[in-house]
Amino acid sequence: MSKPVVIPFETTIHVRDTCLCLHVQRAARALARRFDEALRPLGLTNGQFSLLMSLNRPEPAGMGGVANLLAMDRTTLTAALKPLERRGLLTIAPDPKDRRARVLSLTPDGRALLAQALPIWTREHGKLDDDLGGGAETLRHGLRALA
Repeated sequence: MSKPVVIPFETTIHVRDTCLCLHVQRAARALARRFDEALRPLGLTNGQFSLLMSLNRPEPAGMGGVANLLAMDRTTLTAALKPLERRGLLTIAPDPKDRRARVLSLTPDGRALLAQALPIWTREHGKLDDDLGGGAETLRHGLRALA
């Protein structure tokens, strides 16, 4: 019979207190809840807001580019698009340059909802920057470096 492996509890405390992955995950969940709550009156989640904002561009966006920007795979992106498409906030159409590919565009209703959401996001982001004091830009820089 083999001897059981014992990891000291102090190691658990050390990992809890120093693990960047754990702290980023916890912060991401807290931020998601904060922005979900702020955007709830519009029937949007923070992820949907980010997805709609990623489509706010002069030309239709390709699926691959949007998936890359939002750091998600195409299957996850496709699932996230469906409720927004059903609400009439975006369109998914064949790419005129490659009929096998799809391009995404905001509809007028999508642009209008995004215009309503932007002041909410701006206000909430201002509060968040205030909460972080002078560390907000340092945090953004560090997160961009990790991504």
